[in-house]
Amino acid sequence: MTAVVKTAQGLVRGVEQRGVHAFLGIPYAAPPVGELRFRAPVPPAAWSGERDASGYGRVCLQQQMPGLFGQIGTPVSAPGDDCLNLNVWTPDPGAAGLPVLFWIHGGAFYAGSGIDDVYNGSAFARDGVVCVTINYRLGVQGFCNFADHFPRLGDSGNVGILDQIAALEWVRDNIAAFGGDASKVTIAGESAGGMSVGTLLATPRAKGLFRRAVPQSGAGHNGISAPTASMIASHLLDQLAVKPGDLADLLSRSPQQVLDAQVKLSDELAATRNPERFGEAAASAMAFQPTFGTEVLPMRPIDAIAAGAAADVDVLVGTTREEALVFIVDLREIFNEPLVEATLDAVMASSGRTGRDVLDVYRKNRPGSQAHELAAAVETDRMFRVPAIRLADAQSAHNPNTRMYQFTWRSTAMDGALGACHFLEVPFVFDQLDNDQARGIAGAPPQALADNVHAAWVAFAKTGDPQHAGLPQWPAWDPTRRSTMLLDVTPTVANDPAADERLLWDGVV
Repeated sequence: MTAVVKTAQGLVRGVEQRGVHAFLGIPYAAPPVGELRFRAPVPPAAWSGERDASGYGRVCLQQQMPGLFGQIGTPVSAPGDDCLNLNVWTPDPGAAGLPVLFWIHGGAFYAGSGIDDVYNGSAFARDGVVCVTINYRLGVQGFCNFADHFPRLGDSGNVGILDQIAALEWVRDNIAAFGGDASKVTIAGESAGGMSVGTLLATPRAKGLFRRAVPQSGAGHNGISAPTASMIASHLLDQLAVKPGDLADLLSRSPQQVLDAQVKLSDELAATRNPERFGEAAASAMAFQPTFGTEVLPMRPIDAIAAGAAADVDVLVGTTREEALVFIVDLREIFNEPLVEATLDAVMASSGRTGRDVLDVYRKNRPGSQAHELAAAVETDRMFRVPAIRLADAQSAHNPNTRMYQFTWRSTAMDGALGACHFLEVPFVFDQLDNDQARGIAGAPPQALADNVHAAWVAFAKTGDPQHAGLPQWPAWDPTRRSTMLLDVTPTVANDPAADERLLWDGVV
């Protein structure tokens, strides 16, 4: 039997799915069209009668991700301007006081949506947690810093983050009608979603909108400084043949024209990694990210967290063991050890270490590994594992309720070539293994592991402690011990795993 719920804007009629109630495609902000393009979100208009919330809403217009993620990513759903919508799964709209998990999708800030098969929140609802997934503006729409070029677009470098905050405000104002408790919100996300979680921990505008946070495979080192983001915006305007100050001309360009210019600029960045043209964005090859040094985000997230910006938030942070393999495996033929050493020479210059010094440590720990596997191990630490450790160190100085995990089960897809790769833990977190997306990344995922991982996220959302009967004792993070839960078919705890590799990044990350 479908249920009807009253929100601040009007009634929504949901659909019963898998024994829980789902309310899909609910607008949390007005469509960002006309004068609202590139500007902070505003509340949606009210409606009369019952709004059909039985199907997903529009997604943000976006470029497709390359490789495997392009193949298994967002299912076919029409893109459109009316993309600022969210989805709610609840065990019972008539309940009260249920914890809430608020999920932010990944996609390098230019792709993805909250409607992927693995983001179906029914398992969380089944286990007593109201689950919310969202869409937000991506790429140029969400993260191009036009502030120096158009005075009226002062927040433009962070409107994707402001979309996320608007969705959190919608949760604050409406989630009780779905059985949730606005004082028990956990924000979680993976990849760019994890980086978004790190950003929300740092921005003053999100203060008080959540109680707990789970940054997965994305921490607090993300973001682009305002001067660099402004420079990148200049390059985009050149692509569009728009002069600074001519806002009407910018707004006359269609979303597709803007996307085409974004793709050209992103391709150039990926091909050249030119720091003179792209500043610090050259290191990540992501041209459009949250902009720090702004009113919305005064500091780089990790610096704000180290200063205590999120002292009242419980944090569960972690990565997969072999994050970067999925990005490198298709390029394995181009890698050799001299190439990896030369790249490391440049990366490690500030530490006084050579590429050979570093590679010797990684090689010793992985006897028989191929060059691309060593490159992936290095990139995993640079982009993901070490930033996560830095966040845990910074946060635990202000809140002892901080914990670390590492997902170590290795995918059986592609004959095991992906390892314990980026995104792999997500189907297990949501307990959504029976779909093509999960099988595409995991191969034959074991249900027992999903039972354990999902239960940990449920426990954390409910209590702030991921401990449950299926896990060994999970200590809080202490920078002297660095206790880490290794999530595998047989979970174990390790103190400071791969410490010799972690130490190589001191003074670099």
